[in-house]
Amino acid sequence: MKRLLAAALLCAPLLAQAAPDGLALAAKYNCLACHQVDKKVVGPAYKDVAAKYRNDKTAEAKLAAKVKQGTVGAWGQIPMPAQQIGDADLKLIVQWILAQK
Repeated sequence: MKRLLAAALLCAPLLAQAAPDGLALAAKYNCLACHQVDKKVVGPAYKDVAAKYRNDKTAEAKLAAKVKQGTVGAWGQIPMPAQQIGDADLKLIVQWILAQK
């Protein structure tokens, strides 16, 4: 048991490094072509999105649906086309966006 615990403790930093973060995933899926963390580009800054949805308990589901289906009108008339992002990666990206301050 002690050996298993020791092995788990030694591997934990490696696993943490291997887990993708929201920013890396946003870059992977080319989200940063239209969005930046702290400034508006084509779409809103991620900090502005997080602020808008800060007190919305359903924000994660709403944002995931907007990304998957595409949207227009929430931030102006430039449309965001539907994005092809897997559910697990999309969840991490949305959680990261909502964590911006």
